Amino acid sequence: MKIYEQSNILKSLPEQFFASLVSKVSKYADKGFDIINLGQGNPDQPTPPHIVQSLQKAADNPLNHKYSPFTGYDYIKEAIAAFYQKEYGVNLDPKTEVAVLFGGKAGLVEIPQCLLNPGDTVLVPDPGYPDYLSGIAMASAVMAKMPLLEENKFLPNYEEIPDDVLQKAKLMFLNYPNNPTGAIATEDFFQKTVQFSKDNDICVVHDFAYGAIGFDGIKPISFLQTPDAKKIGVEIYTLSKTFNMAGWRVGFAVGNPSVISALNLYQDHLYVSLFGAVQEAAATALTSSLACVEELNALYEKRRNVFVDGLKEIGWNVKAPAGSFFAWLKVPEGFTSEQFSDYLLDKAHIAVAPGIGFGEYGEGYVRAGLLTSEERLVEAVNRIKKLPLFT
Repeated sequence: MKIYEQSNILKSLPEQFFASLVSKVSKYADKGFDIINLGQGNPDQPTPPHIVQSLQKAADNPLNHKYSPFTGYDYIKEAIAAFYQKEYGVNLDPKTEVAVLFGGKAGLVEIPQCLLNPGDTVLVPDPGYPDYLSGIAMASAVMAKMPLLEENKFLPNYEEIPDDVLQKAKLMFLNYPNNPTGAIATEDFFQKTVQFSKDNDICVVHDFAYGAIGFDGIKPISFLQTPDAKKIGVEIYTLSKTFNMAGWRVGFAVGNPSVISALNLYQDHLYVSLFGAVQEAAATALTSSLACVEELNALYEKRRNVFVDGLKEIGWNVKAPAGSFFAWLKVPEGFTSEQFSDYLLDKAHIAVAPGIGFGEYGEGYVRAGLLTSEERLVEAVNRIKKLPLFT
């Protein structure tokens, strides 16, 4: 059989980090080991019943068996606008400032292809979500790293970006609450970001995937709450984390109308929008009581406290995340992030994600997901406690 050569674009794509991690963990599971998997970001709780029931009812409607409008039904965009008004006090025009996405990841990968030409520069947080790099590669653009350092509370320092990079930069990704560090952004930082964007003519893309998950009484803020943020950028939100709808693939972009228009145009050539029943269920999620979201946030906070406090008790010097459902843990001396991840997998049968998988400045850390029961998190701590490294 003839084997056709892949395109240069496919050859340029970065290795799928999480795919390789899954493969490594699977080898141990296949041998019969009881793996406590803290390595991925897949919510473990079910979608709330009222959302599932909305889908079930909508699936019976023959109208939803037809093609949906290319850019989505008006009602879901109106629901998105109502959600942002209610939660963040942000006014959105459903017709011009909202784009429906096939999950947040789709928008993050599509935006570089919508706005950039080959050779344009993108500012990317390091460590950061690996799939930012996929869209940059597809656009034949150039990545410039913005280090996220603990001494800066994992916020980029714009003053350290070289002038020659700024002259070429057209786009910037940000993500708070942050994956993988769990850091959150402040109003002051977002104000600086808007001014930085204006000064350098850079479009800001804020990945707000973990927007509903904040701890210690702190509610994460939307980038669009910042004055003039809509003028210079967009925010991408997903229902995956807020409503445990990861498999439903529903997200949206909101903000600058020219970026929204570009996303809609690009998607017109790829999709015929989401299944109508999924759109109805998403609208139900966004416009119903958010008590289920508050309960989920409380669940993650309890898990965080059990896990982080337990690690501190056995002598591991770690810090609690301020948001997201990840803990960003400093690796003990004498290990790289990958060596320590392999050590935990091999000796304790605990899977975590090595920090180097999120970028150069992720070295020295591992990421652990709070996506299993408190009992399993306690067991993970007990397994780690028995390792020679901690005895």
